[in-house]
Amino acid sequence: MRQVTVTEHLLLHQKESPMATGRFTSMLNELILAAKIISREVNKAGLVDVLGLTGEVNVQGEAVRKLDDYANDILIYRMERAGVLCAIASEENADVIEIPENMPQGDYILIFDPLDGSSNIDANVNVGTIFSIYRRKSNCKCGATLADVLQKGADQVAAGYFLYGTSTMMVYSTGRGVHGFTMDPSVGEFLLSHPDIKTPGTGKIYSVNEAYWIYWDEATREAVSYFKSTDNSRGKPYSQRYIGSLVADFHRNLLYGGIFLYPADMQDPKKPRGKLRLMCEANPLAFLIEQAGGKATDGEIDILQIEPSELHQRVPLFIGSRNDVDKVMEIYRKHKK
Repeated sequence: MRQVTVTEHLLLHQKESPMATGRFTSMLNELILAAKIISREVNKAGLVDVLGLTGEVNVQGEAVRKLDDYANDILIYRMERAGVLCAIASEENADVIEIPENMPQGDYILIFDPLDGSSNIDANVNVGTIFSIYRRKSNCKCGATLADVLQKGADQVAAGYFLYGTSTMMVYSTGRGVHGFTMDPSVGEFLLSHPDIKTPGTGKIYSVNEAYWIYWDEATREAVSYFKSTDNSRGKPYSQRYIGSLVADFHRNLLYGGIFLYPADMQDPKKPRGKLRLMCEANPLAFLIEQAGGKATDGEIDILQIEPSELHQRVPLFIGSRNDVDKVMEIYRKHKK
C-alpha cells in the first residue's frame, strides 16, 4: 500500500484549488516542523526539566507551564521566519505578534493555542496544538493590524491541530474535507491515516464537566439531561467521556460521534461567557467539524458566523455531531422565548 505524506497531500490539493499557493504549502511545512519539535519534547517530558510551572501567568490569568512556554516560543520562532505571515496571535500573548521588519512577510495570519490541555501535562494526558489560518483582507503591505486579525471563523482558509499522545497526529482542512495524518517516527513523516474524515450525524458520547452543574442556566441543564436520559433519539443514555483537554475530547468525538459542551457559567464571575477562546480554539475546531459534516454553536448562532470584537474573546461552545448540536440549539431557543 502506497503511503501518502502530508507534503504530497498538500501539493495535490494545491493543484486542485486556485486559492492554494506554494507559499501556503511552505507555511504549513514550517508549522509541521514546529509540531515535530514540540512532539519530541512532549514525548520526553518526564526526562527533562519541562514539566511543572514557570512561575508566570499568561494573559488569561492562568499559570504558565514550562512546556506551554516552550511550545509557544518554538511556534513563534519558526513561524516568524516562514516568510509568508504578516501577523501571529497566540493564546499565551496579550497582543498580536508583529513579524520583525528584517523578516520577509506575506499575507497570511496564523492564530494558535500552542499547547491545549496543558493542565494535564504532569498526568501524561494527551495535549495538542490548535491552529487557524486567515488571509489579510487589507491591501497595506505594512504590518497587519488588529482589524486584519479579527475575522470571523467562516473566513478561515485553513485550520487544524496536532495531537500529541500515544502517536502524534495532524488533522487539518483547507475547506476541502478533513484529513488526518499519523507521524511515523521511523521516517519522521506524517502519513495519511484518516482520509476524508466524516463524523456521524448522531453521536453516542457527550463530553462536559458536570461539576459545574450549579453554575449552569436551565437551558444547559436540560440539554445535558437530554444526553443522560433514555428520552432522546437513541432511546438510551449517551456515554459520558471527559478528558479535560479540548483537543483530545474533540478528536475522539470527531471520529466516534458525539458532542462537546462548554457552556457559559452564568453564576461564575470568572467565566460569564465560558472558558474557551473564540479565535484560537472555537473557530478552528468549528471549521473542522463543519468540513466533517458536524456543527458548532454558542447556543444561538453558528460559531463560524460570530464577528469577533477582541483577540481573546471567550465564547460558549457546543460542538460535534450535527443532530446533537441541533438538539442543543432547539433547547436553547425554547428557553429564550
